[in-house]
Amino acid sequence: MKQFFLSKALTVMAGAMVLLSSAAFAQNTLKIGMITDKVGPAKGYAEPVAQGAIYAVKELNAKGGLLGRQIELLVEDDQGKPDVSATAARKLVDSGVAFILSVSLTTATQQAQSVTRETKTPHMTPSNSGDTLTTQLDNTNFWQTGPLGSTQIATLLSYARNKNYKRVALVTDNSDLGQLTNRFFKAELEKNSIQIVSEEVVPRGSTTADPQMQKVRAANPDALFMTGVLTPENALILRSYRQLGLKTPVLGNYNMSIPVYSSIAKGLLDGVVFVDAFDPAKAETKRFIESYKKDSGTEPYNLNGYGYDGIMLVADAIKRAGSTDKDKIREAMQSTKSFKGVMGGVNAAYGFADGKRTGFDTTGMVVRVYEGDVQGKVVHVGSK
Repeated sequence: MKQFFLSKALTVMAGAMVLLSSAAFAQNTLKIGMITDKVGPAKGYAEPVAQGAIYAVKELNAKGGLLGRQIELLVEDDQGKPDVSATAARKLVDSGVAFILSVSLTTATQQAQSVTRETKTPHMTPSNSGDTLTTQLDNTNFWQTGPLGSTQIATLLSYARNKNYKRVALVTDNSDLGQLTNRFFKAELEKNSIQIVSEEVVPRGSTTADPQMQKVRAANPDALFMTGVLTPENALILRSYRQLGLKTPVLGNYNMSIPVYSSIAKGLLDGVVFVDAFDPAKAETKRFIESYKKDSGTEPYNLNGYGYDGIMLVADAIKRAGSTDKDKIREAMQSTKSFKGVMGGVNAAYGFADGKRTGFDTTGMVVRVYEGDVQGKVVHVGSK
């Protein structure tokens, strides 16, 4: 009986020591928060960005962490809902995070800013492309390092100008984002005196894009811009394009950079060009691809790179700040210059101009081409 009580006491003591050790670890870590979407409409984009961020933390911790402490990444799921995102931001602030990354819908990220503005918590999105994220609120604690939608469009239009396309067709879907993207493309094409000879919409849930693509064929454009964002509908457009025997060059927006197309549009992609922010030939990108693949067994792509760069930019700012003081981190982040990350063309680097909080290099977008079903080489860089 005495042995039983002694054993029981030792077990309780061991458990208490584990709890104390865990508490001590939590107190000594440097906490960074991340708001992502695990179940909502942004899940397909948010998850791979979050995976890249998680890998970056793992890599940093393996090298000793940050400011002599291990990094603890606290993750909250906002389900892509603005009100939930604000609540998640509040929870992270109360948990003592030094910085928050938002990896969710643009509207959710905007709402989370209401909390980081009030609490003066450094906050950044490494992937959102909305042009108004840093302008709708006067929040000097918020930065954006994903390429703006306007930069993406300008890069693809630069490629079109260099190809001397004069008459083009637009094919989109009826989603809100698809319609918005199409309007942006249309405005920029008209500004560049490129004539739109056909503009078609493939509704969500369609089973064929033949009627729309027949009209495109009849218009005989120099090039076809795919401006929609719904992956199934884009696959229908490509299928109809092939079946109707069209030879018009196809230019895809950023949605076409998602690797899922290699499986759902298999056999339909060869020769399609698309705008991207990921150049596998860049030295930093090569190293990232090799190390990520070695660690996870899977090859990373652009969305993983956004999350990785996001954490590395935050770590660089905190290191230069020399502490977790929010004001010092804010000043360090705003002074970021010439930071070469995984994303962007070979010569691209992140940096924030005076008074600006968008940090992606506007010359850093690239245009790549599908070679068979594989995302291939870069064929154009920048918007010149």
